[in-house]
Amino acid sequence: MTKLRTLRTLQVETIEPGLIKVMFNRPERRNALNTATCEDLRDVFGPLALTPGDLRCVILSGAGDKAFSAGGDLKEREGMTDDEWRLQHAVIEESAYAILNSSVPVIAAVNGVAFGGGCELALCCDFILAVTTASFALPEVRRGIMPGAGGTQNLARAVGERRAKQIILSGQPFCAYEAYGWGMINEVLEPDELIPRALEIARTIAANAPIAVRQAKKAIHQGLQTDLTSALLIEVQAYERMISTEDRHEGVRAFNEKRAPVFKGR
Repeated sequence: MTKLRTLRTLQVETIEPGLIKVMFNRPERRNALNTATCEDLRDVFGPLALTPGDLRCVILSGAGDKAFSAGGDLKEREGMTDDEWRLQHAVIEESAYAILNSSVPVIAAVNGVAFGGGCELALCCDFILAVTTASFALPEVRRGIMPGAGGTQNLARAVGERRAKQIILSGQPFCAYEAYGWGMINEVLEPDELIPRALEIARTIAANAPIAVRQAKKAIHQGLQTDLTSALLIEVQAYERMISTEDRHEGVRAFNEKRAPVFKGR
């Protein structure tokens, strides 16, 4: 049975053991990111870096059928002093980094507009699914600022330096099919297919050995930040972590006994 937990601006739904769906829950504001949203994100995702417990996969999406998130709430920011803006942006950074540093896989299910900070948070996830009507943009330069929640780095790693410069320096929006062609998103789906497909992938991930999944994610993420020789060392160190686990023994035993493995995350 699903369980719902509503924070100030997020809805957290436990789909089944090990799998949750986190929803931006301000549909009347196109799920714009205010301070409370980012504090809620920080609270939900922060522990997942080091203490994920039994959680095995997370889906991040938006309430309603119009927007994943339209980005930072500029109405809230109206009249802020420079210091207030800096402090508020630090909270945005913390929320983005909490998603990025999650040891548990996070799937972005983009159900509509993903502009500015909304696009950046989607890019902080491990991969992105999007509806056919989704649109993306990093339009910050049109407001005298620039992406500051990982956008300049995550986008360039997804689509390449030259494409990222074109997107960020122009601020122009682009559609889901363009994002798919550039390698930014993994699949383009009809609206009624989005969450079922995200759940299908999440359940597949959740059925795998959780320590192995987390270590593989770590090896990919950290390895891409360095040279190949160092990355191969990161990979083998991650591999070594699993040799003595119960899950490794269970996986081999289940294969030889011709049955599905039962992984316990230890």
